[in-house]
Parts: sequence; C-alpha cells; structure tokens
Amino acid sequence: MKLEKPRKTWLPYLLLLPGGLWLIVFFAVPAVQLFATSLYDPDGSLAEGYAMTWAFGNYADAVQEYLPHFGRSIGYAALTTVICLVIGYPLAYAIALKGGRWKSLLLICVIAPFFTSFLIRTLAWKVILSDGGPVVSALTALHVPLPDGRLLATTPAVIAGLVYNFLPFMVLPLYASLEKLDPRLIEAAGDLYARPVSRFTRVVLPLSMPGVVAGTLLTFIPAAGDYINAQLLGTNRQYMIGNVIQSKFLRVGDYPAAAALSFTLMAAILVPVFVYVRRAGTDEML
Repeated sequence: MKLEKPRKTWLPYLLLLPGGLWLIVFFAVPAVQLFATSLYDPDGSLAEGYAMTWAFGNYADAVQEYLPHFGRSIGYAALTTVICLVIGYPLAYAIALKGGRWKSLLLICVIAPFFTSFLIRTLAWKVILSDGGPVVSALTALHVPLPDGRLLATTPAVIAGLVYNFLPFMVLPLYASLEKLDPRLIEAAGDLYARPVSRFTRVVLPLSMPGVVAGTLLTFIPAAGDYINAQLLGTNRQYMIGNVIQSKFLRVGDYPAAAALSFTLMAAILVPVFVYVRRAGTDEML
C-alpha cells in the first residue's frame, strides 16, 4: 500500500501573514528609517533639513558623551530585575501552589495596577515618597538615616518606582511556569528525604526556569529604556539614557544623535539578552 504524501497547505502561512505584516509596517520599516536618521549630517537641523552623509561617527560621539547614562540605565534595570525576582518568585509560588480558591483574586491583585496608566502610578509614588509623605515620616520616626533627609529625587526612589511598575511582568510568567508544576514531584523529593532547600534547588527552580527567563527579560528590557521614573522620581543625576533620547527627539530636535542613541541602546540590550538566553539553555525562546 502506497502512502500518500502529505499535501502542502498555505494555511499556516496565511495565519502568520497578519502578524508578519504588522511587524513589517510598524517595526521593520520604522527601524530602517531610524537607522537612516542616525547617519544624517549632525550639523543639520529641522529648519534647514538633514542631509544623508553616512555619518557613522554619530554613534561614537553619542556613546562617548552619554556613556554614564548607558551604564546607569543598565545598572538600574539589572537591580530592578533582581529585586523583582526576589519579591516576585515567592509571590508567584504562593499564588500558584498555595493559592487554592483564591488564585483568581490574588492574580487580579497583581495586575490591578495595570488598570491605571503608567504615568498615574508613577505620580502616586511621587506623593508616597514626598518629604511629608507617610514613608519619610515613618522612617524619620524610626530614626532611619536618609540621604539629605529625603527619599524623593534619589536613586532609591527611582528604583522603587521601577520595581513597582514592572513587578507584574515578573510575577505573571513565574506564575504561569509554577502553576504547571506537579506538586507530586515535590512530595516525591520529600519522600526521598530531600531537605526543603534541596527540593527547591533540584526540583522547583529547574522546572520553573522558563518562567524565570521570561520574567527577567520582560522586566529588564523595558526597565532599561524607561525614562518616566527617573523624570518624576529623580533628578538629572539619576537620568537614564531614555531621558536623553526623549530630550533629543522632543526638545533639542537633534534627530541624528537621538537615533544613534536609540540603536546603541538596542544593541546594548540585545547582546547581553542573547548571551543570557543562550546560557540559560532556552534557545527555543528566541
């Protein structure tokens, strides 16, 4: 009996077509235009126009002038990611494995901040951390030393805002990964006299690594490009590279420098992220 060859179908490609067109129109084309903008003559202006001079020196000038802002952005994003992981993992574990009938309510509580805009949430932190706010008053009553006697307009304030705004991006992937975990595996490890630490490091953590990787990426990438928290909760001493790009585009009007900074930031994020995903052993996630 001769087996029939499976017929080729265009259905999978047709299903990919809307998403592919969306990415081409709203990502690929703007990215190409942005790259072209980064090579314009830096001496041009909006009034006189920009000439294409293939000025690759825009990248060297941008990195040399704003290297501290790049380092600050990566450092803030890395610290935010670590804090979110430390806070989010126990929270996701408790919801997934101990939440019981309250799982849905607890998840709603996690995503409840998303019901308001990013800007309003950050402005709320500006009120909470203000000099006469409850946090400063409580720390002062406990005689906790504060830099210059305040929290607002400091690095901890910016980090606190970043952690608050991006914590759900860490919790949700972790929950999705831990929720699939079979509790019988943990019980089996206990039956084999594994201590709680060994159960976590040898059973729970390895099985939840896809959630850890996804959560850290979803937290680190947007945090590195954020500028709202530094703008509202910090000063120019806490400004990140996103603040510089926003100013170059919308205030100064230096489009070549802004575009060069944008592409440099993209490379500064993509390269370590690619290495991280490769080392985490989850290449299929790319």
